[in-house]
Amino acid sequence: MFDFSNTVIGFAVSGSFCTFDAAFEQARILKRLGAKLIPIMSETAYNTDTRFGEAKEHAAELSEICDAKIIKTIAEAEPLGPGKLLDVILVCPCTGNTMAKLANSITDSAATMAVKSHIRNNRPAVLCIATNDALSGSAKNIGVLMNLRNYFFVPLRQDEPENKPTSVISDFSLVPEALSSALKNIQMQPILRQIMF
Repeated sequence: MFDFSNTVIGFAVSGSFCTFDAAFEQARILKRLGAKLIPIMSETAYNTDTRFGEAKEHAAELSEICDAKIIKTIAEAEPLGPGKLLDVILVCPCTGNTMAKLANSITDSAATMAVKSHIRNNRPAVLCIATNDALSGSAKNIGVLMNLRNYFFVPLRQDEPENKPTSVISDFSLVPEALSSALKNIQMQPILRQIMF
């Protein structure tokens, strides 16, 4: 069992709405393992109602799980780095859009600002990806991030190869182990996992 006592984790959420249930379950698990969670939501994740639920309900749920106010703007996220407030940041879920921005040093959301601000301290950022184009348009960004220092990935797999052949999703159940490894500056292996049917 992992012990995250005395560990401050930035829990950043971007807009893969269909994976919010899985992501929020990992937040609950990390809390039970002793972590202090700082919730961060991209503006899209924070403000968008979808068929997977209303924005205000998602925000309220994450805030309750973390027992903290959500960081939801660039201005609110920027002090995370200068204050060295996080031991590690987890982007869960991390969309292809967010990966593209991180790979190209674009800071236009609370989530990307939080990562950029945190990375300046030479501390780990862990990406739990969920994107329909990981094996097409987003592949180059995954490659870029895998070759940058301080970026780590929750192991991933194709989730629906027949209907969505380029779609990839991290195995959310491996979030605690991936975080533990990243805090030791180790990429959890293997990164690519067998398809689960």
